[in-house]
Amino acid sequence: MAASADEHFVTTVDNVMEPTCWGCGLHLILPSYTPTFKCGWCGAITSQNIWKQESKYSCWRRLRDRCFVCVLLVFMLFVICGGVWAVYPVIFSISYFYGGFHLTIAIVLSISTLSTFSLAAFCCAGTPPSIMWGRYPLVGSGDLENYTFCHYCSKPKSPRSHHCRTCGICILDMDHHCPFIGNCVGAANHRHFITFLISTVVSTIYVAIMSINVGLQIWPPLSLSSHIRLHGSSTDTALTIMREIILALLNSAELLSTRGLLLIYLFVACISVNVGLSVLLWQQLCFIYKGDTYLSHLASQGSEQDGVKDCQNLFRFFGCSYSVSRSRKNAKYKELFEGSIGLFMLRKSLIMQSQDLP
Repeated sequence: MAASADEHFVTTVDNVMEPTCWGCGLHLILPSYTPTFKCGWCGAITSQNIWKQESKYSCWRRLRDRCFVCVLLVFMLFVICGGVWAVYPVIFSISYFYGGFHLTIAIVLSISTLSTFSLAAFCCAGTPPSIMWGRYPLVGSGDLENYTFCHYCSKPKSPRSHHCRTCGICILDMDHHCPFIGNCVGAANHRHFITFLISTVVSTIYVAIMSINVGLQIWPPLSLSSHIRLHGSSTDTALTIMREIILALLNSAELLSTRGLLLIYLFVACISVNVGLSVLLWQQLCFIYKGDTYLSHLASQGSEQDGVKDCQNLFRFFGCSYSVSRSRKNAKYKELFEGSIGLFMLRKSLIMQSQDLP
């Protein structure tokens, strides 16, 4: 039986509580089992019964990061100083112009690597913008849309921010926390971090090439066996020759000087570092191309929401506005070209119509 229009239905809710929005201070009556609610005025999201404390291992993680930074600095200085000591006396003995040219390249790469590392490691990764909160008259409608409250920092956290437990602060557009730079990678130093990776990859390739070049010049002569039998299958012959060359290299390595041993170490170390950093650089560039970060990629796994994949994300990340202006000019030229074609076709049709007239 349908209810009449004058009837009123009253619903009772047990254990009713009155949570307060942290953003504007307004009250809302909700059942006790409601875990979160979004304020209809300011848009802030409030979670119930969440009290967080800093991890007791955060101090150990900060000490670990400082140790990693010191080790990385010592390694970079060792590669720079050891490479200069091992490589450039041999290069300058060939030609002063050749040695001065390569020394200039080494100075530029060293300054670039050390400066970008310092900017990525010792600059703030980016803090969220300060915003008014806590009182209704100060907070406008929708000013805190999708903001949450960070119980570690005791202040608002924007949707693009993430709290780093190692650094102890919220980071804007946080990508990840890198222990080797002892800092987070965020909005303020992400570009410096990518530049540091590019500079390090180029520098390790250069050091590896120079180590091979100088090593071949100072390597002792090989003493190959003169009674290698070349009969039999081609595979056996190739294996025999390779084994003899390896043995000759090992025997001649005993006669290497300290400079030669250091060149071998620099080559192996630079190749190992280059492989690891190249993979990291490629991963970072892929995330930037997708308009994503590492943390947001982890949060979006399993969902079908993909960002816009475009090279404009890369240009925008590196601050290149030329591509945007160029695309606008291309669009303008395209419109002019299409307009001129339209006028040409209209003129042609008018001429044909005039010729058909008696």
